[in-house]
Amino acid sequence: MTTTSSLTPIHDAVREHYAERIKNNASCCGGGSDCCSTSDSNLYPAELIATLPEGESAVSYGCGDPITLASLQPGQTVLDLGSGAGLDCFFAAKKVGAAGRVIGVDMTPEMIERARSSAKRMNLDNVEFRQGYLEALPVDSSSVDVVISNCVINLSPDKPKVFGEAFRVLKPGGKFAVSDIVTGGPLPEEVKQSLSAWAGCVAGAVEAKEYTAMMEAAGFTDITIKPVFFDKETVDSALEEMKLDINQYPRESVYQAVYSAKITAYKPA
Repeated sequence: MTTTSSLTPIHDAVREHYAERIKNNASCCGGGSDCCSTSDSNLYPAELIATLPEGESAVSYGCGDPITLASLQPGQTVLDLGSGAGLDCFFAAKKVGAAGRVIGVDMTPEMIERARSSAKRMNLDNVEFRQGYLEALPVDSSSVDVVISNCVINLSPDKPKVFGEAFRVLKPGGKFAVSDIVTGGPLPEEVKQSLSAWAGCVAGAVEAKEYTAMMEAAGFTDITIKPVFFDKETVDSALEEMKLDINQYPRESVYQAVYSAKITAYKPA
């Protein structure tokens, strides 16, 4: 399925942001921060990075390691929400093996093109990439064993639909394992209203308790959210990249509010 129409101005801003990033091989937050870093060595264990072919590099736009979190097994079917340039899909493909299957969904054509090119170059026959929105996944119901995602759900302006779609495509007993940005308190209103802050993984983040409530409403059970806090330099770098004056905000409230999280849940069997 090829998606050509936009859902919201936020989708437009996010897509344009990441199209420009992939053209320039830049990170989503800039400054080389761990939030949405281009350095996969900052996020993944060395043994996982070693599964990439020698001389092969891939761009990471994530804030964590959903592959390790998911504990993937041979033969599983895996769906990556917001697959970007494909790095997590490539790692997943190695984990599930030839008997398994990996599907990446992303709304940015430039990301899809890069991911498909890399998969072809690496001879990964068990990976495919589909263009589409997370709020309307081009994936059959009850067809996926594991849903993963890396710093993408926070970008959606309609997270209940994303969780509903993730629940729909999972098989009974399927696992949801994502790294994402959440908050421990309210963000300044100007940050929440900034389209660049949406694209930069900050403005769309919601409080962890709200995140959990939306997942429960979708039907997920056994939900766990484990925080991984950013240092002050990382938050400053992200806000500066978004051209927001960090001096006008109570810094401590921003530092304490925004953090990455390891999130897991299950679709009841």
